[in-house]
Amino acid sequence: MDLRKYLVDLRDSDMLRFVDEELSINYEIPYVITRFDKGPTLEFTNVREFRHVHVIGNVVNTRDKVYKALNVKSDTEFYRRLLWAENAAPSYKPVEVSDAVYEPLPNTDLTKMPIPRYFELEPGPCLTSAVVIGMDVRDGILNASIHRLTPIGPDKFVIRLVPRHLYRIYMRNREIGKDTPISISWGLHPAILVAAASSPPFGVFELNMANALLDGSLKVKVLDNGVPAPAYAEVVMEGYISAKETAREGPCMDILGTYDEVREQPVVRITRIYVRRDSPLIAQALVAGYSEHKLLMGIEKEAKIWQFVSNVVPEVRAVRLTDGGCGWLHAVIAIKKQSDGDPKNAIMAAFAAHPSLKHVVVVDDDVNIDEPSEVEWAIATRFRADEDLVIIKYARGSTLDPVAIDPAQGITTKVGIDATRPIHSNVSRFRKGIIPASVDLSKIKLK
Repeated sequence: MDLRKYLVDLRDSDMLRFVDEELSINYEIPYVITRFDKGPTLEFTNVREFRHVHVIGNVVNTRDKVYKALNVKSDTEFYRRLLWAENAAPSYKPVEVSDAVYEPLPNTDLTKMPIPRYFELEPGPCLTSAVVIGMDVRDGILNASIHRLTPIGPDKFVIRLVPRHLYRIYMRNREIGKDTPISISWGLHPAILVAAASSPPFGVFELNMANALLDGSLKVKVLDNGVPAPAYAEVVMEGYISAKETAREGPCMDILGTYDEVREQPVVRITRIYVRRDSPLIAQALVAGYSEHKLLMGIEKEAKIWQFVSNVVPEVRAVRLTDGGCGWLHAVIAIKKQSDGDPKNAIMAAFAAHPSLKHVVVVDDDVNIDEPSEVEWAIATRFRADEDLVIIKYARGSTLDPVAIDPAQGITTKVGIDATRPIHSNVSRFRKGIIPASVDLSKIKLK
């Protein structure tokens, strides 16, 4: 299963549109992608700087597209399947093949790669949709994750390493004086992106998760440095994260729609670049801070929140990391409560499941959590601050939060809101009004 097959599926489902106008990969294509942020997937066929390249955007910018890629029909089915894939990962090691759909280029030159340039203050092009697989050279532990990669020369990137699993592998290798061997794969089936954006326990290889999500159809090729890469990718780069060399990284756009701070970060040295044999090459553009970024980062966290809250509340209907909360800092949880204590337990469980959360709102299951106005209505009609507000001071949150008490550690104040109606209240006082009629509005002619 590869990206091209998925794009055919989107086209057959009328979820993909072609853009034939000549546009630049620098700023213009990303701009158009953002104008259709929650709309169709876009395939740009006339890229000014790269005549034999198509650029695609908004690949999984809606929940429907994620669910289509994973062949699930509902929120709960998705949550269960993703959590199952994490547990089943050890039994789903991908099949290794000696050949792949890509072949090596004669020269390693990142300036010749179709890497988009997105925002005005960023230092240059930025690779935002590639999966980096790193290996612990001592124990052979593998990790797949998505990282920001900024070219700083013909064969070098500077990589943003958040202190998570790849960072841990990098530090373990650095302690014994070794560079970290990696592969960088670009242009992948969404199941691989979803798995790589997940956070299973250290040592659980995300490509095994992806293989489980793909029903065992994922194949990999082991590169010369010993690191695997998906056999069906548009571009694969082989290289090493330097144990010694660093460079300034940023300012780059992050998920909050603000520029991340400039940091000293590790340098990646690329030793070989492979590209897909059959033209046109497909380059995925993923614009930071927009819907595709938010969904990829947040949708696995929704599954974890659903799992944790389900352990303390009898019935959890749905979880959303909201657009206004940048798909990361705010959650809305719909429950069918059986006790007035259930919402507060749900709030605490949500904070435990996703430590970056800053605000949580719990609502009854009659509230459509995909409609912000309904959530606000629930707060207006079912929340009373002296009884229903939970405040947790000096808690660890997200380092992205620009108003954190301690930005380096993400120390902040967290708030939970119980916007559910009291169990023993008069139900009629909280019931939403319904007009008992059904009219085919397509037959209504407005003059």
